[in-house]
Amino acid sequence: MSHRTPRLEIYTDRIRRNAKSVVDLCHKNGVQVACVTKVTAAHPAVAQALVEGGADMLADSRVENLWALRQFGFAEPLLLLRLPTRSEAANVVRAADISLNTNMATLRALSDAALTAGLRHKVIVMIDVGDLREGIWPDRAPEFVAKAKDLKGIDVIGLGCNLACYGGVIPSEQNMNLLLKTREECRRASGLELPVLSGGNSSGLPLLASGRMPHGVNHFRVGEAIVLGRNVIDRSPWPGTRQDTMIAVGEVIEVERKPSVPIGDRGQDAFGGSQEFVDRGLRRRAILNMGRQDVVVDGITPIDPKIIVLGGSSDHLLLDVEEAAQAVEVGGTVSFYPGYGALLALSTSSYVHKVVIKGA
Repeated sequence: MSHRTPRLEIYTDRIRRNAKSVVDLCHKNGVQVACVTKVTAAHPAVAQALVEGGADMLADSRVENLWALRQFGFAEPLLLLRLPTRSEAANVVRAADISLNTNMATLRALSDAALTAGLRHKVIVMIDVGDLREGIWPDRAPEFVAKAKDLKGIDVIGLGCNLACYGGVIPSEQNMNLLLKTREECRRASGLELPVLSGGNSSGLPLLASGRMPHGVNHFRVGEAIVLGRNVIDRSPWPGTRQDTMIAVGEVIEVERKPSVPIGDRGQDAFGGSQEFVDRGLRRRAILNMGRQDVVVDGITPIDPKIIVLGGSSDHLLLDVEEAAQAVEVGGTVSFYPGYGALLALSTSSYVHKVVIKGA
């Protein structure tokens, strides 16, 4: 069966099996899993595969995506990953059961919105243990949680942290113990039980699998390790998962033999960059009908290892196909494995057709 291009092929059975492998590991170690849908823009077929794989809850960074999951009928608890803005508090408390927070004014807005809606909104307070993205510094957390306790429309259910995103800091016994210590101090200051300790994202799986995750960390937010089957510390395959869950496909719109280096005086390219070119001589080059508006060009790997991604403009992807294993011709297609950033762009682009493939 042929499909339009460019397209993203989504192999849901593979994702379901990946989810079961990762969730089973977490459950055996007393850890609940919020499966993250954001890298696929909360595609309902992916969300269903995550639920079938054992997800305890679904998580996303965009309120719009959580609304979509609600409309698709998912009954699992929904977690908002990105810190909410005060201006969207009314939507947050309706779309999300739980949100991550670090700001008292925002918590007040969420509390007021929840009371107006006749709801109670659950909150995880984020602590910065070294990655320097979101999070209250640990020594400020006890006072913050004690004040948050008095807000009538919210329930502070625990603490969390984020690692291996902005600063690339890897989860360790040291920073996880800091999170545990901070919880004990917050418990003393507030009298709250704070039962949830959300120890991070996919980056925490190696520490968990090694048996060195401190006892008490009982919640993970996992996306890439499931959806792409990758250890996010080094992007190696995660044990027990498949990496061919998502395939990007572009159609060939030109094939010509050309020099490897542009001819003439050069300035900046269309994106303000200055590229360096490797002189390989005359080579067979192909252009595909996808570009930077659809994908992170340097974040895709051709399934055919003999094909070289040269670069791209807004709407064109340029390839060296001189040594391709099979002939590349106009009207044919070339397939790629996307990395995390590339998949995020492919999922978000309305110009990329999403095709769900089951039973493979």
